[in-house]
Amino acid sequence: MTAHVLRPHTVVGDHKITTAEIADDVRAHHADHPRLRAILRVIGNSGVHTRYFTRPLDSPTVSGTADVGERARAAFDDALVMAERAAVTALDSAGLAARDIDAIVTTHTTSWAVPNLDISLVARLGLRPDLRRVALTTVACPGGTQALARAADLVAARPGSKVLVVAAEVLSSIYHHSDTTIESMIYKALFGDAAAATVVTDTPLGPGVAIEDTFEYVLPDSLERQRGRIGTDGIHFDSTKQVLAAVTDVMPRLLEWLGPRRPDFAVIHPGSPRIIADTVAALRLDEHAARHATATLSQEGNLGGVSILRVLERTHADPPDDGAHGAAIAFGPGFATAAVRCRWHA
Repeated sequence: MTAHVLRPHTVVGDHKITTAEIADDVRAHHADHPRLRAILRVIGNSGVHTRYFTRPLDSPTVSGTADVGERARAAFDDALVMAERAAVTALDSAGLAARDIDAIVTTHTTSWAVPNLDISLVARLGLRPDLRRVALTTVACPGGTQALARAADLVAARPGSKVLVVAAEVLSSIYHHSDTTIESMIYKALFGDAAAATVVTDTPLGPGVAIEDTFEYVLPDSLERQRGRIGTDGIHFDSTKQVLAAVTDVMPRLLEWLGPRRPDFAVIHPGSPRIIADTVAALRLDEHAARHATATLSQEGNLGGVSILRVLERTHADPPDDGAHGAAIAFGPGFATAAVRCRWHA
């Protein structure tokens, strides 16, 4: 059974932060860092010009010294506010009431909360108490794509279902000046805060992608390449230099799944300029095919699990031809890959 994805709707943080401001903040806090010039050069080449945080750059839970409890509370509170706004817009756009929704799939990684986003949204949106729930809480960057895959599974299992997909991340909460590696400095420049929501059904309620198959893959022996770490001052995000080659390493298996026909268009996770470039090259597409991912990275940054939904939203504004074959692909900690094979219906 085909699962149809409506246009996602994205909400970003209230505070626009430029890369120049990030560089100034790093310069002020790390004036004596032996590799400061290299760090600033890498930040300038991150591909991000602006990103949006839910709180000001100098707030305690961003570049300040808040502890893990304060950061977690702020991150979840802010994520929930953005998630509710995105979900309400998605429901209104679909012409649906909250009680029309039969299931909800959420993805949220940047804080700890019990109950999590799924249950919190039941009350805030007025969803039915008997709806089915899937809460993805540690998926990070592939979260949006994996949430679409779970929604497709739910629709296939119970035809006629309407599934609400919601992703929210407050990545500014893992901005730590105690992290001084070049990799951690890059993440200060890459990440932004946002939430996005969409509706998935087995019959089209409007234009969008129709999911035909899904793919999930964990690269063997790659656990250390990219991972989260919890300290007394909050969640940290670590990676090794091997992560630079991870997309290339996973491509043979991904291309085998895609088969001999390469996609006409791609919805690519804007994790970094290299992730976008390596994916485009492997799919034998051109830079134009990556324009929505590149624009998202430039204007809003890497939004973690929200990213693929934001790129898909941009795709609606400048869509492929009706019937075009495509793929949505995201990569993240693990090293894990999530993808959907789809076609565009106008």
